[in-house]
Amino acid sequence: MKFAHLADCHLGGWRYPELQQLNFESFKTALETCKKEKVEFILIAGDLFDSPYPPIETIKDTFNEFRKLKELNIPVFFIAGSHDYSISGKSFLDVLEKSGFGINVHKAQDKDGSIILEPTIYKNVAIYGYPGKKTGLEVYDLPKIKLQDSPGLFKILMLHTTMKDALPNLDIPSVERESLPKVDYLALGHLHLVYEKENAVYGGPIYPNNASELEDLKYGAFYIVDTNKGIKRNNIKLKDVLVLDIEVKDSLTGTETILEELKKQNLKDKILILKLKGVLEKGKITDINLNKIEEFSRNQGVWCFLKNTTKLFFPIMEVDITPHTEDFEKEIIGSFCEKNPHELNKHINILFSILDMEKKEDETARIFEDRLFGDSRKILFQ
Repeated sequence: MKFAHLADCHLGGWRYPELQQLNFESFKTALETCKKEKVEFILIAGDLFDSPYPPIETIKDTFNEFRKLKELNIPVFFIAGSHDYSISGKSFLDVLEKSGFGINVHKAQDKDGSIILEPTIYKNVAIYGYPGKKTGLEVYDLPKIKLQDSPGLFKILMLHTTMKDALPNLDIPSVERESLPKVDYLALGHLHLVYEKENAVYGGPIYPNNASELEDLKYGAFYIVDTNKGIKRNNIKLKDVLVLDIEVKDSLTGTETILEELKKQNLKDKILILKLKGVLEKGKITDINLNKIEEFSRNQGVWCFLKNTTKLFFPIMEVDITPHTEDFEKEIIGSFCEKNPHELNKHINILFSILDMEKKEDETARIFEDRLFGDSRKILFQ
């Protein structure tokens, strides 16, 4: 028997159009490999989508790929993850199932303090599943689960959670392997790392889900399990990632310093992560012309340009913060503007009010950030 194990696809998750496209292309590549390898079925252990309600174009493209699988009689079995899980119980995973493109294998009933999982039977396989939940709440349920008996069948358990031995040094809610039912294959999702311990495997991510993951992982992966030949990790390398870590002390000459370093690199068709660091001895961060740097990179054929200036600092300044008025915040801003004159200082007060914006209930972090940055851009570039 041969089957595929995917997890953490996070389709629709990237804000950069190029990386959202690359994320989906990685997903398509995995499915194409599944077809070539003639797998009997596909498992998706949570977070197919990055949210319960992904962008409509992402939904259309995803359903089209599932349609192709259905035409080839390759069934897909899935569970919800912490991202595509919905407290209301309604998400586009339900639409996927009702369209006949996949089967949600989470079937459970509470009985005498236990959670009894019922199997989804496919040929000689019994597939059980329990979904991931927001903030890892599934961790408290998993020690209670028991499997409805399925004698003589190959047993697969799909979970979207944190295994204790995968991140032993982090004090976060996690599950001990010994507390779970014994199965032939444990198909895991949620953690974006390489974890292959006997028959327990984290299947993803199909593609890195943020800039730090992109820097660390560079690409995504999935698994094909052959009960005769074993478990094989399949890397999906579509674009190279180039990380440039450049120290800047003088922002007045920083732009040319960075451009000179870029001229030494082959940027064509690469994802460029430009990381600037250092304590500025001259000038301000805004003196570095990032638009010019990006334009140069684009002209050199870079696929996607990402920048990070979080480790670029001003020298520590002594500011008299003794309150002389009741409006402490206004006094600090006034003192800063006096010592650091700039035309953008006129926007400080309104930017502070935007930063006081609160995240709405059920609003994803990505949508909240888009709203916050959108309002900020309106002020800065009006």
